[in-house]
Amino acid sequence: MTSDAPARLDVPAGADLPPLALDIDGTLTTPEHTIDPRAFRVLPEWPAPVVLATGKSFPYPIALCHFVGIPERVIAENGGVVCVDEQVRIEGDAERVAAAADAFRERGGELGWGAADTTNRWRETEVAARVTADEQLLRGVAEEFDLAFLDTQYAYHLTDPDVSKGNGLREAASILDCDPDAFVAVGDSMNDASTFAVAGESYALANADEVAKDAAAETLDAGYMDGTMTVLAELIERARTEG
Repeated sequence: MTSDAPARLDVPAGADLPPLALDIDGTLTTPEHTIDPRAFRVLPEWPAPVVLATGKSFPYPIALCHFVGIPERVIAENGGVVCVDEQVRIEGDAERVAAAADAFRERGGELGWGAADTTNRWRETEVAARVTADEQLLRGVAEEFDLAFLDTQYAYHLTDPDVSKGNGLREAASILDCDPDAFVAVGDSMNDASTFAVAGESYALANADEVAKDAAAETLDAGYMDGTMTVLAELIERARTEG
């Protein structure tokens, strides 16, 4: 696909468009990490389910759904929390993650978010640290407690290795009574690789890390919301052609 991203999309009424699994940071945002205004226009118009899949704690994607004006369909905390159509499911060993975070702090590590720590305050299944945190110490703690270590470009995450966005997408698809293979996934980080493995179509943005690019079926020339808009425009054009 080219990098000529449209400023807006004309979603045809009654178009047969696929459900979407969209990351947030780096995917629905600008390079300055703010939500791109185009998300507020295109997502409410999309006729198929839109699932927001993120590493952020549960309240963040729920709030985004609310302000964008779409149903609360989210995979939060890298798959630790799935909320679709008023069903909330929690996955993973939160107690083991909490014990690992305590060990990290006891050994001199700092998560780096300050006293309020709004990044972790409402987090239910994992812990996140700034990328300025002691990566070697954090990786060592993750190995000791048999946890997965994720570098999403925006934060380091310690999470249950059985939890992933991909498993979250399977759960969301089950609740929605559709095939995970029907989804089109767009993302930019290693935590999106599992989503790409589950979705029928997958696109890594130009700003994606190498893990995401290797896992995706296609890597885009455009990054951030420009790349996402390019994918959505192509899906609309395909529906017009096939229709």
